[in-house]
Amino acid sequence: METPVLTQVISHADIEKADATNLKDLLQQVMPGVEFSFAQNQMVHLNFSGFGGQSVLILVDGERLAGETMDDVDFTRLSMDNVDHIEIVKGAASALYGSNANGGVINIITKEAVKKYSATLDARLAKHNEQRYGLALQGGGSRWSNAFNMNHTTQDNYDVHSDDGAVARTITTIFGDHTWNFADKAIWQPSDKLKLTGRGGYFFRQVKRSEESPERYRDFSAGGKAQWTLSDNDVLEGSYSFDQYDKSIWLRRQKLDMRSYSNVQNSVRLLYNHTFGDNVLTAGADYLYDYLKNIKLDAAHRQQSVDAFAQFDWKLNSRWEFVGALRYDYFSDHHIQRLTPKFSVRHTPIDHLNVRFGYGMGFRAPTLKEKYYDFDMIGIWTITGNPLLKPEVSHNFNLSVEYVKGNYGFVVAGYCNRVTNKITSGNPYYASATETMPRLPYVNIDRLYVAGFEATARARWSCGVDARLSYAFVDEQAGHKDGQKLACPYLPARKHTLTAHADWTHRFSTLLDGMVALDGRFLSGIDNQEFKNYYKVEEGTITVHYPAYTLWKLSAQMSIGKHLKLTFAVDNLLNYRPKYYYLNSPVVDGTNVMVGCKIRL
Repeated sequence: METPVLTQVISHADIEKADATNLKDLLQQVMPGVEFSFAQNQMVHLNFSGFGGQSVLILVDGERLAGETMDDVDFTRLSMDNVDHIEIVKGAASALYGSNANGGVINIITKEAVKKYSATLDARLAKHNEQRYGLALQGGGSRWSNAFNMNHTTQDNYDVHSDDGAVARTITTIFGDHTWNFADKAIWQPSDKLKLTGRGGYFFRQVKRSEESPERYRDFSAGGKAQWTLSDNDVLEGSYSFDQYDKSIWLRRQKLDMRSYSNVQNSVRLLYNHTFGDNVLTAGADYLYDYLKNIKLDAAHRQQSVDAFAQFDWKLNSRWEFVGALRYDYFSDHHIQRLTPKFSVRHTPIDHLNVRFGYGMGFRAPTLKEKYYDFDMIGIWTITGNPLLKPEVSHNFNLSVEYVKGNYGFVVAGYCNRVTNKITSGNPYYASATETMPRLPYVNIDRLYVAGFEATARARWSCGVDARLSYAFVDEQAGHKDGQKLACPYLPARKHTLTAHADWTHRFSTLLDGMVALDGRFLSGIDNQEFKNYYKVEEGTITVHYPAYTLWKLSAQMSIGKHLKLTFAVDNLLNYRPKYYYLNSPVVDGTNVMVGCKIRL
């Protein structure tokens, strides 16, 4: 790709081959340097090349998401059934995207209707009564189109068993859930110069952690965008986005739905693009109104933020291209403000070879939750907010070499990040002699260093074989001013990960197409400092060893005519089971067989 910023794109074809249900399933299968584990209370936590989920900005069609579950977004709401492709930029990108883009950006681009009328039904069954059902409808004319998607999933609770000798807290039950996800996207073009887009969505998830009081999570989203082509060289875009994420407890006997958490975001954006020759000037501004209500907060909290940014893409010639960007952010709570620059250069010394270098400043303002939370975490400790938190600031340097010719491609990319005032959870303490439960505060640590590199080779052959091999190395080191080492409830990045993919696609006849794919993933072992007993932190910490492991998946897809596709997969092909099911162990309990079908009308 001839762009100054190295961007990884997961195409629609890659998503179809993976047959992933949500973003978590997809990323852990296709991307090196990414691992998902459990935070407290079995909330899913992302480690993205050394950065936690709170430092990775996840967008849907360029819009931010409300809500969080233990500092990460709710990955189950990010269904893959209506996704066209995903764009991923690693490293600090705050100059373009604002706060929370310290470690990178994942932008999910949803589908637009491409056929006049069509309907698709799909279903998949797997272990532990896992079921997935989907419906996609689309239609349109010369000036309008509409795409509607519905997805329903369910999975039962199931028990896992650890060997004797565990040194830290283990999991005995994996909690399933059932979800409903609806999304609609409508486009109307009243003229060749004006394009209007409207969208709406609803998400529901219920987790049966308790038979009498299951947990519920809901999201309501809506938005509109107007794109006006002023001239051949000028495009003006305005958008509005609404997102509300709620948590509640369903009291089954009383038939009461008790809402305990609500995060509401209203945002407005104005964007202008001007092209002259091969050069592009982009300027824009955003306004965000953020509302957070929680029974664990001392009161409802509100924050307004505004920003203005500009980017200039200067293509000097076919061999050199430069991009510079500058952004200003202001947050009303504690009047936090920051200027963040970014600079990238692409050089093509010979045909098919691109060398890229970039510097970006990252910035993350503390969230309202991190400032004001006061939450009893299932009797372990009280998570305590800190209104005096400073914003995180990071400096990212990256260098990459990419060679693509014909059906072959090679990429090697290295990066170095230096983060100051990293926001994280500190060590627990007792606020007074009368408190029976320790407090776990949010704190700033002086610095965090994250460095590493990735290498990927990809090839396609005329016989129908497509193969990809990726390796990632990550090293992170944290430092605190008093030399204190923090006991980490999350798993640090594993230093070495390797992902492999190979598939063979073949047309057997005019009515029969088939594909067989093999995916593998290896992660190296790691040691983590954790508490011996989360309910008695005074007993101190212990080193917990998480061994290396590998997971393989064999899948097959068969298309019969234009209307029927059958899928079959064997996940965890080697029947791997962890010896101890710690919070951060892979949650697999042996081989899983999945069967499904898709009907296109």
